[in-house]
Amino acid sequence: MLEKLKNGLIVSCQAHESEPMHGSIFMAAMAKAAEMAGAVGIRANGPENIRAIRAAVKLPIIGIYKIRNPLYSVYITPTVEAAIAIKEAGADIIAIDCTFNERESGLTAAEMIRATKRITGLPVMADISTCEEGIAAEEAGADLVATTLAKAKKTDESYDDEQGGYKPIVEHAPPSLDLISELCCNVRLPIIAEGRFWEPEQVVEALKRGAHAVVVGTAITRPSEITHRFVRAINKYINDIQ
Repeated sequence: MLEKLKNGLIVSCQAHESEPMHGSIFMAAMAKAAEMAGAVGIRANGPENIRAIRAAVKLPIIGIYKIRNPLYSVYITPTVEAAIAIKEAGADIIAIDCTFNERESGLTAAEMIRATKRITGLPVMADISTCEEGIAAEEAGADLVATTLAKAKKTDESYDDEQGGYKPIVEHAPPSLDLISELCCNVRLPIIAEGRFWEPEQVVEALKRGAHAVVVGTAITRPSEITHRFVRAINKYINDIQ
């Protein structure tokens, strides 16, 4: 299955509750469109959406389950119970937050990796923010490492998570290409590049640096954000000529 992902595009089909495209019927349609266009995999959130996508496509599904607790910053598949739920919904790979932050289960990232693999029997993708976390995830038995959480912190001036998801404040904040290079030099597992990929050229650059595959979400599956980019460009042009 991991070989099927190699040098390919994984499309993240997600929508916040406040967005018009929120709902499993829309996520399944997005996933089907991605499959028709040549995507090699889908990343999806929550049992309901994963179940609908599983019925619509044959591609491998990287499943996550976002569960927010105001006492903890970890919300991407924070418990083993969440991992079990997305396995039962049809996920092929379980992605979990493997940063060094505390989680509500009380388990460390390493303990969460081992418990998830043991109980679900599925490969685990470690969403990390630093090379050190990637190395630790490999040592704990993860099967893939993803740059999903790189620089995606509230303390980073380019990001704000007040709306329930990481939203770029500075337009064209670049993906963490240097982290991809660093991980590829220090981690033997497949490295999945994810986070702030807007242009095809950035995806190709990630592959050149050694990424196994690249996940793209917002630039493909969030119409409001895509439209907003064009509107901002028009407004900038108008302001410049006035």
